[in-house]
Order: sequence, then structure tokens, then C-alpha cells
Amino acid sequence: MKNKAVILGSNFYTGLSIIRGLGSNGIYTVAMDHSKENTYGAQSKYLSEQLIVPHYKKQKEELLLYLINYAKQQEVKPVLFPSVDPYVEFIDANLDELKNYYHINMTEQGFWSSIMDKESLHMLATKHGVIVPESISPTEERFEERVVAEIGFPCIVKPTDSPSFVSLFRAKIFTCNNLEEMRSAIEKSAQAKLEVIVQRIIPGFDDHVYTFDAYLDQSSKVTHWVTCQKLRQFPINFGASSFTKQKYVEELYHIGAPFLEAIGYKGFAEIEFKKDAVTGKYYLLEINARTTTLDPLLRKCGVDFPLLAYKELTGTPIGSHAVREDFGIAFCFLFEDLISSRDYVKAGQLGIMQIVKTHFTKKAPAIWSISDPAPAFYFSSIIGKKIMKKLAGR
Repeated sequence: MKNKAVILGSNFYTGLSIIRGLGSNGIYTVAMDHSKENTYGAQSKYLSEQLIVPHYKKQKEELLLYLINYAKQQEVKPVLFPSVDPYVEFIDANLDELKNYYHINMTEQGFWSSIMDKESLHMLATKHGVIVPESISPTEERFEERVVAEIGFPCIVKPTDSPSFVSLFRAKIFTCNNLEEMRSAIEKSAQAKLEVIVQRIIPGFDDHVYTFDAYLDQSSKVTHWVTCQKLRQFPINFGASSFTKQKYVEELYHIGAPFLEAIGYKGFAEIEFKKDAVTGKYYLLEINARTTTLDPLLRKCGVDFPLLAYKELTGTPIGSHAVREDFGIAFCFLFEDLISSRDYVKAGQLGIMQIVKTHFTKKAPAIWSISDPAPAFYFSSIIGKKIMKKLAGR
């Protein structure tokens, strides 16, 4: 396998999972980071090389030039993998140039950004008959009147550009219990020059959130898929997976696959759905366009999505496979799950024994691997330093 795999970002466990999945299959892996700080993924024995490159936001042109020059020096085209949303946005903004030098699943510049934009995605989903939570933009006429009549409280104020919002506020959404809180949330967002929408909260606990993880080939046909069910998330109620199990749900395939194929999607996609506790209907919440946090779980279930992308883009047949059984395996990011478990108990949403029981499940850890322990030790040292710094500051 001559083509190198270039992974943008090894300071998060999605980057680590890509490195492990590809490196363990004999692929030369290159991590590109803007700093060595906190790059615990780069400690993996499956990483071939780490390079420090210009910053994706502060030095956009320099990073683009660096990537192009790096690819020019290689014998064959490398395959490019973004590990987090900001890198997806960077690649998408420069796709027309980068695809001349790298193998990349997506071929249409601007496509990824359009599906990451919540307002644009909701319009697209509605057009194709996929239901989404009722949403209203603050710019619409009779806005507050409609929020009270059509959405009600509590509701959420949600960004159209999630990565920028999360980067600034360290939260995915604002939960609002009344008009005053909603106005305040919208004002905060406006001051930060971030567009938001107000959205109805779909009834149901966090275990009503499901994912449809799929790979679409260069003909935009679903070839591989897995479905999962969240049990806990961090922060609680509106966060990222901290404990999620693989759960076969055929209905999600029949909703997600036709939609992704119809819009011409290529490569890996993860659609997040929430099942309405009252009606039983599945509402599309968002699409994740880069390797999912659940990648360690999906690999243990027999589907390595980054490896599929690498193989297809470098000319190896990938066949097809659907996981239509329950393996009894759960993804766990223990550090965040311990915090979220505490918060669920404090909020009276879960009991201690309910949480303890889930830990008897076979697990796919976010970071820990007995055959590749260095990243976990390095991550632990990062957390240890943060705790010591916090204690010293008291």
C-alpha cells in the first residue's frame, strides 16, 4: 500500500482511531498537527510520522500550500482524512485544489459545509421527505409569537455553524425555558456573529438518540452500514456520545440510505436521529461528515470506515456489508462518561445501579488499547496536569 494516509489532527481520539485502523493494516500514517501539545494520538505505535504544520484557522493559505507541497513530494497521491469538524471545513473550502493532490471522498466543493449547516440541512431533508425537528429562524416574521405557538418551552437555541459555536461557547446548544432566556441566548450568538435557529426539543431521554453510520461509494450508493443507540452523552442531554451501544435498527437504514443517496453523498456519513417518545417517529438531527467518535465501536463490529475509504480511493474493491445483528458491544469514553454519569445522577435522570449495569457490557474504549497503551498513558498525564493546575490555583 504505497499511498500514505494523511490524518489532520491527532489531538482527539477520532484521529487516534483512524491511525490505529489504518496503521494496523500496514498503511503508512502521517499525523499533521499545528502543535505537539496534547497530541496523544501521535503516541500510537501505528503512527509512522508526525508533522507540525501551519494552523488551520490562523494560517489557512500557509496550510494549503504546505499540504500541496507535501503531496507533490510523494510517489503517489496520499489519502486525506480530517479528524474533527474544523478540518472538514478547511478541506471543503479548498477541495477544488486539494483533490488534485490528494484522494478525498467528496468531490464537490461546498457540499460538506452545506450539510454541516443546520438550516441548509433541514431544508434538504424536508425536500427529500425526511422529518426534522420544528425550527424557526429569529429573522422570520412573528418570530416570538410563532415560537410560543409552534415550538413551546423548553426549547433549544442551536447554531447553524456548529464548530464555530462549540469553539466559542464550549456547548452544542443553549437550552431556554422562557422567552427571556431565549432572547438572551440569541443576543449572545448575535454578538459573536453566529447564526442560530430555535428548535423544538423532541420528547425522549438520551437513549432515544440513534445513529446511522454508512459508507457511500463514488457512485453515491450505500455499501456498508451500522446503527447504534446512545445511552449517555457529555454534556448530558445535548452532547457527544460518552457511552453508546451498537444496536441494529433496520428502520434507520430505510430512512437514512435513500436520503444520502438522493443528495449525492460520497464517503462516510453519520446521521444522528432522535426517536420521538410519543409518536415513535425518527427525527434527523444532524449529519457528521468526518470519522465518528464511535469509530472504535464500529471497527469492533467489523466495519472500518476509514479503511473502506482508503481502499476504494486507491483502487481496491470494497464489496458491501450491513451489520444486521446485535454484538453487545458499547463505545465508552471513560473520562467524559464518569463526569456525565455523575451529572445524570445529580439531575435525577439515572440511578447509580442503572449506570453500573452498563459497564458489564463488552466495551470499545475511545482511547485505551491493551496492544497500544501509550496514547492512554499520555492522555492520563494531560488530565493529571490539568487537575494539578486547578488544585494549585485554589
